[in-house]
Amino acid sequence: MGSIRTLNSSHMEDESSLGSDSEINGFTSERQADRYGFIGGAQQYSEESAQDVPPEVLRQREVKWLDMLSHWDKWMIKRFNKVRLRCQKGIPPALRGRAWLYLSGGKVKREQNQGKFQELDSQPGDPKWLDVIEKDLHRQFPFHEMFVSRGGHGQQDLFRVLKAYTLYRPEEGYCQAQAPIAAVLLMHMPAEDAFWGLVQICEKYLPGYYSPGLEAIQLDGEILFALLRRVSPLAFRHLEKYKIDPILYMTEWFMCAFSRTLPWASVLRVWDMFLCDVGVKIIFRVGLVLLKCTLGTREKLKTCQGLYETMELLRAIDPRYMQEGFLVREILEVPVTARDVEKEHHTQVKRWKKNRGELNFKPAPRMHGARIIMLAEPPRRQDLQQNPTIVLEVPEPPQKLNKGKEERKSKKKKSMKKPTALEEIPNPYPLPTDPPSQSLNPRLPAAKESALQQSTQSLSSSEQDTYL
Repeated sequence: MGSIRTLNSSHMEDESSLGSDSEINGFTSERQADRYGFIGGAQQYSEESAQDVPPEVLRQREVKWLDMLSHWDKWMIKRFNKVRLRCQKGIPPALRGRAWLYLSGGKVKREQNQGKFQELDSQPGDPKWLDVIEKDLHRQFPFHEMFVSRGGHGQQDLFRVLKAYTLYRPEEGYCQAQAPIAAVLLMHMPAEDAFWGLVQICEKYLPGYYSPGLEAIQLDGEILFALLRRVSPLAFRHLEKYKIDPILYMTEWFMCAFSRTLPWASVLRVWDMFLCDVGVKIIFRVGLVLLKCTLGTREKLKTCQGLYETMELLRAIDPRYMQEGFLVREILEVPVTARDVEKEHHTQVKRWKKNRGELNFKPAPRMHGARIIMLAEPPRRQDLQQNPTIVLEVPEPPQKLNKGKEERKSKKKKSMKKPTALEEIPNPYPLPTDPPSQSLNPRLPAAKESALQQSTQSLSSSEQDTYL
């Protein structure tokens, strides 16, 4: 099968934005994409599954994030708790791609490996992986406008990113669950950035998940089951009674970072926290919330007396438990820390060695969150500089000569005027950690004025699955 990147231009021109996939899926030219780009499917936006942030609050958050991105190293080292809180509240959509790249360390990785992606992209790749990747392309978010067209730009970029990773890590090659991870990144950033984001997730956040044998995901399944005993003893006993192995229900959850399970508004909020706050701890918390809400009461367990009935319930989780606001609140209240995860990890590794022998694949230790990743690989200052693709050139006003004393005095008085206060706008969706009446920083610092100017600079943009 030929590479998708070798399709000739005339063939590409024949396929409009509708494409063959759209026709197969029954879409017409009058279809409307939602705010996330979905034109159908279970993950499409709905008022029930998402909570809308007022435009005024969103604008304030954008100003704050622009300031943070302009002084990233200082915020991460000195005020990381504030960065975490802002990620918990949700990253503004206009800045999410850039923020994810900074949080994951992908920005630093890209700057320190200039030209590497282009080098990998120009290579033919291993035919055994190319064939598998091409077969998986149309399965990734077929209801999203970016991937709906067979051979469209979304599928082409997805192919490039996944092929590049097989060349970057030939000992790992390609795993089917990497495709949705890469696709989510491509919805928010260009191919090169998505590649380095994928590298960071595979190597720092979820090391070993996509390696041959999938031992890391099996270990994490046992960790999840052990943590469930503390969070929901009733659900734990039920799963234990029917001998339901964690690998049966948590594999897709964890390997795809819930990108194929939750409503899209919830996926984005989970990823905001996942890439910032102690990484995989958030994935465990989401899993624990879903298990507790689905199997945590005797009334619910009456309807699933057996393995089959329980699995059916876990495959069709009640939308109420996945709603954005509800899910985020529950995640933040789960009493599981990164230390708990690591402690249980050591316990399960010992048990594995006792029962099965040594692990065949020993990945590097996972790093819990953006701050740890940055401290482990300190960036150079130039690595964090923002490189917009569009720069607006504003002509300087001509300077006036022989200014009078009165004119200089009046300008001096104007410059000494205090900046006007920014109107306070209450947060309509406070987090459990927020105080009863939280201010949204009523005064705008001078640093944020320059950050706001930077907002005029465009961001860079350019069958059944089996995971076992």
